[in-house]
Amino acid sequence: MAGDSRVLMDRDMEIGVTPGQVKKLPKHLREAQISTERTHLISDPVKKPRQRYVQKDGKCNVHHGNVQETYRYLSDLFTTLVDLRWRFSLLIFTLVYVVNWLFFGLLWWLIALIRGDLVHADEEGWTPCVENLNSFVSAFLFSIETETTIGYGYRVITEKCPEGIILLLVQAILGSIVNAMMVGCMFVKISQPKNRAETLMFSHKAVISVRDNKMCLMFRVGDLRNSHIVEASIRAKLIRSQQTKEGEFIPLNQTDINIGFDTGDDRLFLVSPLIISHEINEKSPFWEMTQAQIEKEEFEIVVILEGMVEATGMTCQARSSYLDTEVLWGYRFTPVLSLENGFYEVDYNSFHDIYETNTPSCSAKEMAAKLREAPLLPQLSALPAATPDPKAFPLDRPPDKDPLSQVEDKEDGEAGGGGDRGETNGEAATLEGQPLTDGLTD
Repeated sequence: MAGDSRVLMDRDMEIGVTPGQVKKLPKHLREAQISTERTHLISDPVKKPRQRYVQKDGKCNVHHGNVQETYRYLSDLFTTLVDLRWRFSLLIFTLVYVVNWLFFGLLWWLIALIRGDLVHADEEGWTPCVENLNSFVSAFLFSIETETTIGYGYRVITEKCPEGIILLLVQAILGSIVNAMMVGCMFVKISQPKNRAETLMFSHKAVISVRDNKMCLMFRVGDLRNSHIVEASIRAKLIRSQQTKEGEFIPLNQTDINIGFDTGDDRLFLVSPLIISHEINEKSPFWEMTQAQIEKEEFEIVVILEGMVEATGMTCQARSSYLDTEVLWGYRFTPVLSLENGFYEVDYNSFHDIYETNTPSCSAKEMAAKLREAPLLPQLSALPAATPDPKAFPLDRPPDKDPLSQVEDKEDGEAGGGGDRGETNGEAATLEGQPLTDGLTD
């Protein structure tokens, strides 16, 4: 027994799983580790997770590396300061003011040192450049009072110091410039509409289903705030790798997805959640894709919503994306708008909810071809011989088959190889081909 248990433990160590670990794992995970040739043949190949180009929260997953011309960032210093993170912005904001005060405090201290105010400050009849300035600390405090216009009244510049008057003018001018730049950067950074995009919602999934006899790709957008987005517009891009006919490989090719640019449907009145629809037609990149092909394709749909914030008038942009695994075939969105007593109510608990609907698995191209052929069937079935005689049926009993079921029977007969329907159509065609004079007697 001891030898058998030792052999089992050695076997478990060879496959990398201990007996204790097997007992702790759930049943479905333990069974998934057992791989046979039959399960390998039946199971479909697992799709590798695709790296997002744009995150769900709108952040672009792109990092710039090996940038050698860093001086370009300094040429647009204001934008560089605004784009910095808050901890760096606050650090730079504090350092700029402290360094400025220290620099001018050093200049005031040098003037007092050169004039001899630090030595003769206590002598009677001596007029210093700045009264009560007897050390570097007092010069630093006087610099702060001058630039911030605090004016405690204890340290005052005298009129017998022209160099001090010139330095006072220079510090006042430069201090105003520093204040304008720093306060402007902080104001722009605080009022940036990036946080406004947090209240703009995109559905977690995109769906494909039939709408008005046309295959459509749809997703939902909504705004949580009562203050609306002015001049809201939306656009979409298809991101996928492409290889040209010449053999050139384009890793992240961008293709426009028309969501109403030509009809004006891309302009939104975003008061309540809206379902954005892309009609899959001849110009759509999904025109020839079936359900099976879309499930195998690797792509990403980037959605961009732009508009002006009503409160500030600044342009706001919200972004999101849908991977190929997040585009579901044969689903629709659950309605979220209901009519209450005097107002419309939006249920955001159902914002991301979808339900399954009957959708053909063929491509939009094949579906359009079938729909073009379908209108011919009612015309062929609308014949005088096919009209039922009302006298042939009693008043208390309806006919056995209604006209709609007769059309279905005729379609089934055509699919089965013609039959009576072909003969009826042939007779009708013969009657239509004969001239009207053939039925007249001399």
